[in-house]
This record gives sequence, C-alpha cells and structure tokens, in this order.
Amino acid sequence: MAENKNAGGMPPKTKKNIKNIVAVGSGKGGVGKSTLSALLAVALARKGLEVGILDADITGPSIPKLLGVREKPFVTDKGVIPPKSSWLGIKVMSTNLVLDDPSKPVVWRGPLIGKAIMQFWEDLNWEDTECLIVDLPPGTADATLTVMQMIALDGVMVVSTPQGLASLIVEKMMHMAQMLEVPLLGIVENMGYAVCPHCGEKWELYGPSHVEKLSEKWKVPVIAGLPVDREISILGDAGRLEHYANEAVLENLADGVLKSLK
Repeated sequence: MAENKNAGGMPPKTKKNIKNIVAVGSGKGGVGKSTLSALLAVALARKGLEVGILDADITGPSIPKLLGVREKPFVTDKGVIPPKSSWLGIKVMSTNLVLDDPSKPVVWRGPLIGKAIMQFWEDLNWEDTECLIVDLPPGTADATLTVMQMIALDGVMVVSTPQGLASLIVEKMMHMAQMLEVPLLGIVENMGYAVCPHCGEKWELYGPSHVEKLSEKWKVPVIAGLPVDREISILGDAGRLEHYANEAVLENLADGVLKSLK
C-alpha cells in the first residue's frame, strides 16, 4: 500500500494502490462542483479507465442522483463493494446509498462526518480503480480536512465561476491545499458563459471571467471552461449524466486533468 508522510502526528496518508486520486473542491457552494466531479468521472471512463467516486459531501450528497445509482453497497470477504453506474460502470460511494430514505437529512457533528469519510475510504474495496474522484463538500472544515489528511491525493481540481466573489472563496480552498501540501492541478471555470441557440453569440451571464487572473496568481493551468448548458441539468436530474453528448467539453476536462497529473 502506498503511503505518504503526514503532519501533526496523524497516521500516514494511504493510497490503496490506486494510480490517481483527484479531489474536486471549491471552498464555495453553488459552483457545480459535484456536477464537475461526475462529468470528470464520465470523461475519464469514456477513455477506458476504471473510475470511482467517493462522495465526501456527507450532508449534501449529489453523485448518486447525477449518475442514476440507487443500489446499496454490499459486503464481501474482500471488503465493501460499491455499486456502479449502469452504462460506464463508475463506482460510487455516498451517504445517500446507505440511508433508508435519501430525502432525510444527515444531522451529524464534525467527528461523525469524519468517521463516515474514513469508513468510505478504509472499508471499501477500491483496489481495481485506476482513478478515484473525491467530491469534496463546500468549505474548508472537518470533511475536507479529513480527506486531505487521510488520503494520499495526487491533486485537487478547483472549481470556480466567473464572479470575483467566487474567486475570493475558491482561493481559501487553494490556500488550504497548499498548507496541507496537496498539489493544485488547475482550475475549471463553470457556467462561464451561455451560447445563444439562434445566433451563436456568447453571453457572459455572471459578468467577465476572473479565471485567468486566478491562474496567473497561483501559477496553475485553466483545465477547462464550461458553459451554462441546459443538457447537463436535464441529464443530471434524470440520473443520466453519463450520456452527456458534448464530447469537446469532456475531452478538455479529461485531457486537462491527465496532463496536470503527469
């Protein structure tokens, strides 16, 4: 098992022989982080990789809904086996898959949230996974800290939107990654523009982009820029995000992350 040194007396970070482990975070809610986590998994799976998603957003899990995963994980002598999405076989572990009623809230304090993430990581059999995506919750508190201190991440893909306010909060996540010695893979700007279906004109719905300034300041690449796309919303609501048809977006996303990992 691969291990990395950890600070503050914590046990060594573990990797479980997974080739690449990528966290997706933003520090801010509402930027489409979970959607980007799912789209990245879809993009990598379409390249033939064995992909899994650990949904670390314990109190606001979205991944099972986006990918249409409803089955519960099952226990074997080799550990807990996560269910897979129906088309690309993306493995998913999320709080919503172990609740009797997915609409009920998870009202837990920080230590319980941390223990749940530890169980998702330690008890599940991720061994044949080539790339694991960890969908982080908003903020820089207990859950995100647990992930960064426990899992030997290969890097963090940061998600932002064009507003300056979003960039300000996203930088908190970037500072946190830097403090905990987790590499920053790059930035994805989500909902950067919309395209008029009649004339093709680009509309900056949220004002001018700040992503290039952020990229220059932190010396990390802009991995991809995604438009406001109603197809993403429609497919996500239907649990069919695996069938997203914009190959250019998916190619840019997968290639940008794989290039940064190298």
